[in-house]
Amino acid sequence: MITIAIIPARMGSTRFPGKPLYKLCGLPMIGHVYKRTIMSDQIDLTYVATCDKEIYEYIISIGGNAVMTSDSHERASDRAAEAVGVIEKNIDKKISFVAMIQGDEPLVAPDDIDRSISILKGDKHINIVNLMSNIDNHDSFQDKNEVKVVTDLHNNALFFSREPIPSNWHSEKTPLMKKQLGLIFFRRDYLESYNLLNPTPLEELESIDMLRVLENGEKIKMELSVYHSIGVDTKKDAKEAEELLNVDQLFLKYKDEI
Repeated sequence: MITIAIIPARMGSTRFPGKPLYKLCGLPMIGHVYKRTIMSDQIDLTYVATCDKEIYEYIISIGGNAVMTSDSHERASDRAAEAVGVIEKNIDKKISFVAMIQGDEPLVAPDDIDRSISILKGDKHINIVNLMSNIDNHDSFQDKNEVKVVTDLHNNALFFSREPIPSNWHSEKTPLMKKQLGLIFFRRDYLESYNLLNPTPLEELESIDMLRVLENGEKIKMELSVYHSIGVDTKKDAKEAEELLNVDQLFLKYKDEI
């Protein structure tokens, strides 16, 4: 069984143009994601999937793997699905599992990747694993750039929203605040079937891909990350990510490669 990681990335971010090549501690953001992803013991091959020549050429320049994809994709999962087809033709082998690691997760932890893939491999009834983390302040809880998630008693997703959920309107007790991370793990065939589904009403309303899964009656297993991670949507996020990288032990393992 072959497990690949695909890192979708594009320069045309609405909120932060040129984000993948924005430097954090002297290294482009996409470089951090790539170098940390290849540290995973469960990943056989790692590729960046992009529609931008600048990103492609940068990854090749550091000895990485990259594939060019269409510039018409609106969702990262669409780009990842196209990349799977290209990669399978290149390696002439069928892929079993796909780790989709967003290119704006510069603090991605290999342990999180390994644990999530192990969950997929260990239960044939699970098609998707999505990482989440605790939200530690109310500003982030209110931030619409942060996708909040609530789960059932078995850590299956109940709903995702850009609004602060769950509400504590009738209680002084602090709610369990959790956010979705941009690390989603698929069985290869499920990724393909997911991308054949039409976008769904709540998915389009909230602009959250994984709602398409829930609206079609499927389950998403949520796994809690034990690391402090941050998805970079703005330059303010980039500043926070750089501060975290400066004290990050994993960064020391590839810092000298800059």
